[in-house]
Amino acid sequence: MVTQPDPGFWRGRRVLLTGHTGFKGSWLARMLAALGAEVTGIALDPEPGPAAFAAMRVAEVLAADHRADIRDADALARLQREARPEVVLHLAAQALVGRGHADPAGTFATNVTGTINLLQALRGLPGVAAALMVTSDKVYRNDGSGRRFAEDDALGGEDPYSASKAACEIAVASWRASFADLPPLATARAGNVIGGGDFSEARIIPDLVRAQSAGVSLVVRRPDATRPFQHVLDVLRGYLLQAESLARRTSPPALNFGPRDGEIRVRDLLAAWGGVAWRPAEGPVMEEAPRLALDSTLAGRALGWHPVLDTPRAIAATAAWYAAWRSGADMARATDAAIAEALAAKALAA
Repeated sequence: MVTQPDPGFWRGRRVLLTGHTGFKGSWLARMLAALGAEVTGIALDPEPGPAAFAAMRVAEVLAADHRADIRDADALARLQREARPEVVLHLAAQALVGRGHADPAGTFATNVTGTINLLQALRGLPGVAAALMVTSDKVYRNDGSGRRFAEDDALGGEDPYSASKAACEIAVASWRASFADLPPLATARAGNVIGGGDFSEARIIPDLVRAQSAGVSLVVRRPDATRPFQHVLDVLRGYLLQAESLARRTSPPALNFGPRDGEIRVRDLLAAWGGVAWRPAEGPVMEEAPRLALDSTLAGRALGWHPVLDTPRAIAATAAWYAAWRSGADMARATDAAIAEALAAKALAA
């Protein structure tokens, strides 16, 4: 059986969601609204061009929609106090590996200092039952062997993005151990999340969509790299279940969320999508781990979390979202329908 987020927990609950203008944040805002939560968002403006936030009309489901940089400690603290949150879900981040190489200092400032600013603002804030900090599947010290990482494996990360997220994990653990005036804290580790509405730079699905729209061949950096691709709705279900468990003080301090059927090669994702003209990149490419895999056993045991969509269905659902978007469909309705289906799913064979 698949354990689902509890509408009774979320209905009427004040939730502070950082990063709500991004890809995952947009889906999560609408999922929380579907569960009856009152969502306050804090984030930067969406990136220029197409964005999930606009396509899904996320603003219409928010109780409050704030623009602020989490590196601004005073503004963040003020907005947190005004929101009076009962649950905090921290997704705001510089989330791109390529930008981490281009701006390592800015990446650390957002991902580490920004998170510390949020933690400091939470100290002594009344009424907060749980605060979940989202990091990444790239927080582990990766030797490229393809071994599935478990939560007690060593943290590392060689590129600036991955290292900043590992540093964020260390900061959360330090604040949890050092300051008794904080609410229950935990981290969630997931990555290679796919789904409609991601228009980020240098990511395989957005790059694919842009190439197909332009009628050109997709240039692929590492076609034989393996990644734990998984649908956004399965990951977000995990975040919500972990927040519920955290509020009950039963959650482990960190949890992995990865696909049930394991990692696949990039070239296999392209084949499953179908009709993709692509070619390998020529010359030097950005350094990335050739293999990445997660062990999500603990999330299943602690939360009853299991993915609803296997990898082929996750890819098909993602392709369908973009096809509907290109056709001019109402993507808020389409997104809500996908959320309702995911929240109603009961079982997926183990």
